Amino acid sequence: MHTADIAIIGAGPIGLELAVALKDAGLDYVQFDAGQIGQTITWYPKQVQFFSSPERIAICGVPLVTQAQAKATREEYLAYLRGIVEQFDLPIQTYSRVTSIKRDDEGFTLTLQSSRGEEQWRANRVVLTIGDMHRPRLLEVPGEDLPHVTHYFDDPHAYFRRKVLIVGGRNSAAEAAIRCHRAGAQVTLCCRREDFDRRSVKYWIAPELDWLIKTRRIAFYPSMRVARIMPAQTALCQMFDTQAADRSDEQIIEADHVLLLTGYEMDTSLLEQAGAAIDGLNRAPRLDHGTMQTTVPGLYVAGTAAAGTQVRFRLFIENCHSHVIRLLRALTGQPDAKPGHINGLAWERLREDPTGQGGEVAPAGPGQGSAETVAGLEQ
Repeated sequence: MHTADIAIIGAGPIGLELAVALKDAGLDYVQFDAGQIGQTITWYPKQVQFFSSPERIAICGVPLVTQAQAKATREEYLAYLRGIVEQFDLPIQTYSRVTSIKRDDEGFTLTLQSSRGEEQWRANRVVLTIGDMHRPRLLEVPGEDLPHVTHYFDDPHAYFRRKVLIVGGRNSAAEAAIRCHRAGAQVTLCCRREDFDRRSVKYWIAPELDWLIKTRRIAFYPSMRVARIMPAQTALCQMFDTQAADRSDEQIIEADHVLLLTGYEMDTSLLEQAGAAIDGLNRAPRLDHGTMQTTVPGLYVAGTAAAGTQVRFRLFIENCHSHVIRLLRALTGQPDAKPGHINGLAWERLREDPTGQGGEVAPAGPGQGSAETVAGLEQ
């Protein structure tokens, strides 16, 4: 049986920033990730740019310098995270999936699965920095599991001279439509709303998509949903239509590929196994926001996982840096503890919201907002 005082589950940006703070403080900790560091970011499309400016998603006080002095790409940010791990020599057990957390009177037992097989760890305290996007939000329509259907957009080159139906009404779908069109695909875009969600779409994307739709270079079907998916064809129907047998009003779209960019959901199973209370539409963990502790003593959450499955985005990388300060103070018992290496915006956020009870974050705009999240985007 392996032991550590603190176990961090997750090695995304906030998990890495927390690890540096704990290492600087001389605390005994271990860190696991089910995949590689920044695993969720590897799901982003190739060469996609972040919404946020580099200084907002930099961590540990280390500047994020991009080649073109512009917003970071997926590849640049992953390289940056690798550099953080190397610079601070962080000992991370990657490809080690925590499959269960059990709480008893003396702490927590964690069960892991890795290439070494199953192993167990004991920890006095556990911090989940697992993010909020673990599985696709399914439409649950016939044909969703066909081989030409995917919930992930990777590389537009795959769709050169192919007919592509993209389903979704937020930034992932909008950007995928433009990039596939540029790569020579015949693109159709479908969304459940009367228009795509302009609050969520990058400010430089919306005007171009408007023009491509207006000039009919991209076919656009608003206020419609997917009724069923068939080989080479997809049936759309009006949002107000029922699932009646009469299909006379269906719109049949020819499609070699179907991209269902309808969002991701958070997996709350580890929290629930440990006994943490989960609340609301987002199924978010109930927290003491001043300490980031759940309803289970010794079990903490940081980063976007604190918001659950985000229907309206409230937490991003850039406004989660202060979680590290709150956690360091809670874990050390020192109310004035100051991490030596942290994004400077963390202190600004802490001053604005000292108890962690602040309201909704403003919608994303220039230099603000989430990373291009390929997923947490509903139709």
